[in-house]
Amino acid sequence: MTSPDRSHGRKAVRLSLKPRELLTPVPDLAGAWEARVITLFPNAFPGVLGESLTGKALQDGRWRLETLDLREFGIGKHRNVDDTPAGGGAGMVLRADVVGPAIEAAMTGTTRNWPLICLSPRGAPMTQALMQRLARADGVTLICGRFEGFDERVLEHYGVEEVSLGDFVMTGGEIAA
Repeated sequence: MTSPDRSHGRKAVRLSLKPRELLTPVPDLAGAWEARVITLFPNAFPGVLGESLTGKALQDGRWRLETLDLREFGIGKHRNVDDTPAGGGAGMVLRADVVGPAIEAAMTGTTRNWPLICLSPRGAPMTQALMQRLARADGVTLICGRFEGFDERVLEHYGVEEVSLGDFVMTGGEIAA
């Protein structure tokens, strides 16, 4: 005679009047790999990163995703983030006095093994070797580009590594992130 609690290798199902928690908080695992994304569109995340295996790993706390809204660092009443290029030229660029403080906030508490990457069409191509290097790092901070790019002084000052997904145009860095 078998015990009523025995499942014979199958998951036992028990009825309950307690509703299932659908929005459980993500566990905070020490040492979990983390991606920080500086963007004008924080609601675009996690997007597809919240699905499939990456979504399951995110939900299980195996990695963390943090977004920083660039607009919060904007200047003036309208939280302006763009301006004409300092050296002249066509178009608008993300302002140095906006991106700089955002980078400093994003890099707070990071280790030396934490790359700072700008997603840009003119950067070095993304390769398997680069992805393996990022996977071995403690985390990564990604800066999503907009407009004609960034004020070049910011990239030089913070030693930002520019990376490109390929020779094609996207609406912004959020898709690449």
